[in-house]
Amino acid sequence: MTLRLGYGTNGLTDLRLDDALGLLADLGYDGVGLTLDHMHLDPLAPDVAARTRHVARRLGALGLGVTVETGARYVLDPRRKHGPSLLDPDPEARAARTALLVRAVDIAAELGAHAVHCFSGIAPPGTGGGPDTGVGTGAGPRADAGTGTTAAGTTAAAATATATAWHRLTDALGPVLDAATRAGIPLAIEPEPGHLLATLADFHHLRTLLGDPDALGLTLDIGHCQCLEPAPPTTCVEEAAPWLRHVQIEDMRRGVHEHLPFGDGEIDFPPVLDALAATGYDGLTVVELPRHSHAGPDLARSSLGFLRDAAARTTRNEVTAPC
Repeated sequence: MTLRLGYGTNGLTDLRLDDALGLLADLGYDGVGLTLDHMHLDPLAPDVAARTRHVARRLGALGLGVTVETGARYVLDPRRKHGPSLLDPDPEARAARTALLVRAVDIAAELGAHAVHCFSGIAPPGTGGGPDTGVGTGAGPRADAGTGTTAAGTTAAAATATATAWHRLTDALGPVLDAATRAGIPLAIEPEPGHLLATLADFHHLRTLLGDPDALGLTLDIGHCQCLEPAPPTTCVEEAAPWLRHVQIEDMRRGVHEHLPFGDGEIDFPPVLDALAATGYDGLTVVELPRHSHAGPDLARSSLGFLRDAAARTTRNEVTAPC
């Protein structure tokens, strides 16, 4: 299997989009993880349709594949990171995020993307999940002694709150999945540390709640597997295989959600790339370094070299030959 490598534009935010795409093509990448954001392809700009057509032509001319990513920090709200989310208590706020994702699907169709990425968001206080109530597990905190609240009562309240959060998520995703079905482009949701949907188990819970729709797939972030999944990254890849629609990759350490350049974390990459090859996954594997734009061009170059070297030490993978 040929490993198709991409690099995320959220790690190249100091470059104009045309320049970023040219850089990646010149380096020898096969594609790009294109985050819809104000500095690149702004999904809320009045000329987004014309700009999308321009980007489609540019991708075609450079021979780059694309995944549309939707993790821009402040594209909807300049004061709240990733706000509003699909879990926002305000129905109109949730609808704004849903509308953005539907627009992302439309843009992806115009670009010929192989998937649209998204995530659930952090559960607001009082709705379960998130970093304060057990990451992605729905486990609520037990009451402290002397508070007058029983452990059973607290657990029941937490369960109700978590059910509310999952209901909001499934309801908000409905129109997005409908759009994805019409476009023939999978919606690849990403388990994100600290979010309601944080783990592979949470992804399967969502699938069950939604009735396992064909349009719903998985974005698997290899670093996140190292960070918090109970199984090692290779096992995560194997278990995720039937639903794999997009892959993000970077180094990471156990228990620390920090995207690191390759070699700065703990992941042994050749077995991971071997496991990816065994799945038959043919989408992009996109380097995800969203806090390293200051060194974006250099890291794009070194990341490609690292992954090519790692793939050369596997039994299954081939990589695109260097330019």
